[in-house]
Amino acid sequence: MSTAAARDTSATLDKAEIDRFERMADEWWDANGKFRPLHKLGPARITFLRDEILAHFKRQAGGLRPLTGLSLLDIGCGGGLVCEPLARLGATVTGLDPGAENIEAARRHGEAQGLAIDYRIGTAEELAAEGRAFDVVSCLEVVEHVPDVGAFLATCAKLVRPGGLMLLSTINRTFKAYMLAIVGAEYVLRWLPAGTHQWDRFVTPKELAAHVEACGLTPPCFKGLAYNPLSDAWSLTDDTDVNYLASTAKPSHAL
Repeated sequence: MSTAAARDTSATLDKAEIDRFERMADEWWDANGKFRPLHKLGPARITFLRDEILAHFKRQAGGLRPLTGLSLLDIGCGGGLVCEPLARLGATVTGLDPGAENIEAARRHGEAQGLAIDYRIGTAEELAAEGRAFDVVSCLEVVEHVPDVGAFLATCAKLVRPGGLMLLSTINRTFKAYMLAIVGAEYVLRWLPAGTHQWDRFVTPKELAAHVEACGLTPPCFKGLAYNPLSDAWSLTDDTDVNYLASTAKPSHAL
C-alpha cells in the first residue's frame, strides 16, 4: 500500500465529529461535565476490557498490574479516559486521536498522574502505514462516529498482531437506542450535547460481526451495557439493544 493510500481517511474520518470533540477537550476529566456519561460507563467498560484481555492471553486476575508486558492501542482515545486505567493495570499504552486538543488534554492529565502513556496525534491509517501492531487494540464509542464502518475496522484490524485481540463498543441501531441514546440522553436528560449521535450511523451487532469477520478476525463475543437510574450506575448485561461491547481476535496464523 502506498503512503498516500494509507493516509486516505475520507471514509473513516468525519472532520465535523473531530471538531465537535475538540471543542470540548477541556472538559474530558470533569466527571460532572459533558463527558459525564463516559465517566459513568468507565467501571463497566474497564471490567469488560480487563476480563477479556486476561481470558484471551490466559492470565490470572490477581495482582495490581495483570496486564504487564502487553502492548495496547486505544484508537480515538480522546482525553485518555480508557488509557489511564489500562496503564495502571500494567499495559504499555498508546493513545491515538486525530484531535490535537484531545491529545493535549490527555497528556496533561496523564503526566499529572505520573503515567507513561504514548499519546499520538494521528489516524489509524498513519499508524498502520508505519507497520505497527499491538497485542490489544481498543476502539470504544468511536465506530458510530465514522462514515464507513467497514473501511475503518479494516484499518483497525491491521493494527492487531497475529494472536492479538480487538475490543470495541458502540450503539445498536434500534428504536430503543434512538429513544434512550438520542432522545433521552441528549434532549431530555441533557447528558450529552444535542447532535452528539446520528441514529443512521449506529451499528447492529450483526453488522459489526460481518465487518470484523471480513477483516479476518474471529466471530465476536458481545456484551451489553445497561443503565440503572436508581443506582446511577452502568453494568454489564446480556441485553445488547442499546449500548454494547464486542471482543474479537486475530488468529495467530494471520499474516
